[in-house]
Amino acid sequence: MKNKKLKMGLVAIAAVAGYCINGHAQSVDSLLDKLVDKGVLSVKEANDLREESDKDFSKAYSAKSGMPEWATALKLNGDMRVRSESFHFENSGGTDRQRFRYRMRLGAVAALTDDFEAGLRLTSSEAASGGGAGGDPVSGNTTMQDNGSKKFVYLDLAYAKWTALRTADWQGSLTLGKMENPFVFSDMVFDGDYTPEGAALQLGYTINDQHAIKGTAGAFMLDEISGSSHDPYFYGTQVRLESIWNKRWSSSVGVAALGILNEDKLNASRSSTFDVTATATNVVSSTSWTVPNQNGGNLRSAVGGLSGSAGNLQNNYTPIVADASVTFSLDEFWHYTAPFPIKLGGDFIHNPAADGQNNGYSVGLTFGKAGKKGLWELGYRYKYLEGDAWFEELVDSDFGAFYQGGSTRSGNASGYVAGTNVKGHIIKAAYSPYNALTVGVTAFFAELIQENPAGSDSKTTRVQVDAVLKF
Repeated sequence: MKNKKLKMGLVAIAAVAGYCINGHAQSVDSLLDKLVDKGVLSVKEANDLREESDKDFSKAYSAKSGMPEWATALKLNGDMRVRSESFHFENSGGTDRQRFRYRMRLGAVAALTDDFEAGLRLTSSEAASGGGAGGDPVSGNTTMQDNGSKKFVYLDLAYAKWTALRTADWQGSLTLGKMENPFVFSDMVFDGDYTPEGAALQLGYTINDQHAIKGTAGAFMLDEISGSSHDPYFYGTQVRLESIWNKRWSSSVGVAALGILNEDKLNASRSSTFDVTATATNVVSSTSWTVPNQNGGNLRSAVGGLSGSAGNLQNNYTPIVADASVTFSLDEFWHYTAPFPIKLGGDFIHNPAADGQNNGYSVGLTFGKAGKKGLWELGYRYKYLEGDAWFEELVDSDFGAFYQGGSTRSGNASGYVAGTNVKGHIIKAAYSPYNALTVGVTAFFAELIQENPAGSDSKTTRVQVDAVLKF
């Protein structure tokens, strides 16, 4: 009875706030977040109230402004990140360096009638290396260089979504196009900037106030090759259980299966003349490959005399991924203005399609969570990702180490290479002096699992200092 009265009161507050155009979303969201933190509302109840509030706001604003409801339902969003980044190598063959970069993203989401939604987002980025004519698929960063030359802007999201099922217990949606990654993985599996292109089906069931189960299935194109009838793409399924045991304890557990079909075509030239039968001892001599060659780490065939050219993949990729986390919240903590979360989590990946170097794992501990005014976080994580645990071009592009000589795991390149075949430590600290602004520093202490040549010093320290403004 108490919760019903509370819900009715919150809906009334949200409806009134609909006429107070400025600051509506922030005020209602902040109120609901505080009630969830204190255990008064479940996450599901808060989301339901937030949805009702948004609908009332759109109707009220439409009536007040005289604009059609579809126009008032259009919401802009985005963020701007400025970064100072430095690299330090223990190997004398490496050159310590510093650079300044930015990432700017601007998006719009239109909430349409009949539970349809359309969205797009633009992003900064740099031209991809290797195949393709677009921007880097695993980074929106642009380096400040070339005497202030004009920089590129790329399409980062372009999707349509239909939420066909929305009841008290069930939620189901279909998304088509270029979308946010629908899977919930760490950057050991997908870089945070990666936005796949294809189709995703998501289904959720709320078991009770404490437990919810979610399932995701998707298929995404990696490339379209005009000279072949077998294009490469990846697919995946994931099931997750999210639990809130009480106001202090929560947990999540997930398991997923991923796979790449026609991975041999990831090295075929766009005119399909590339030698796809090459092996580690059958040196190829083509410089053409289909997808951008941003990362390294996978075992490839040798490429005769072609520095920086990737050979054919020597393994298939059909990994199983499992993850788990548990969060304990304190009522209060030093210089923290909300319940203080302490999160312990990890994930594991195994690729049975490769004979060796096919495992990876990470484990980490995080204190606090930045993102709102006065909140901060401090975290540590250890990551170990063998060379053929997963496709190199999808994983975190910030976690890499130094190759002294060209290798069949580095695309025949020497120097700093991110991707797989890397292990090391990650330390992060962040603070939000305002709701819209978060400043932080992240340090990566990494080295290669299989060094080239063996015994060479691959240790690398990469430090990023960020300021992120969200709107």
